[in-house]
Amino acid sequence: MSFNKETANNLALLKIHSNAKKRNQSKLKLQRFVTEKNKKIARTRRQRGYAWEDTLVKRFNALNGWKAFRLGSPSVALPDILVVSNNANTLFTIEAKSGTSSSLQVPFDQITRCLKWIHTFELYKTRKVIIAFKFLSKKRIATGKYEHRQLREFFKVWDDSKDITDFICTYDGETFSIVDGTRQRLVLKDYPMPFQKNLVKNRILL
Repeated sequence: MSFNKETANNLALLKIHSNAKKRNQSKLKLQRFVTEKNKKIARTRRQRGYAWEDTLVKRFNALNGWKAFRLGSPSVALPDILVVSNNANTLFTIEAKSGTSSSLQVPFDQITRCLKWIHTFELYKTRKVIIAFKFLSKKRIATGKYEHRQLREFFKVWDDSKDITDFICTYDGETFSIVDGTRQRLVLKDYPMPFQKNLVKNRILL
């Protein structure tokens, strides 16, 4: 009788251990799935950003008297793009943002690093920090779900008189500072790019 009771207890413990092991394995699988999914999302965002940077560089380099260069990865304290024109005596540092959401955010440190560069090259008469936003023609409405919309581009010039904070640009071209987690109206002017001379500013691209 004692033997049977001891055996039953051991079997119960084995079952508990087995169930716990299965739960841990399921948890690990879920964690690996979430990690891989997040990596894929981050990789897709980087690819969108690189494609937009590449597009801007090609647009500038197609113009006579302009040269544009991609400067490095996000881990490097450099602007996304440096643009110069000796003929126009102009220098731009550009942060390029592209995505499928209804707003795109710019961290304050990216503005700071762009300002440092334009303040370094004092020989250029015109020196501007430009934030180039591209809202793709598909809008993310849920995980893995999109709906069609018009593609839009905005080129905002940073105003040195403003306090440097994180800020966002909406699909409608409005800009807002993010202060203590809340939005505050931020007025930034649209800046006509040299490659837009024959186009309407902030045109809506089909």
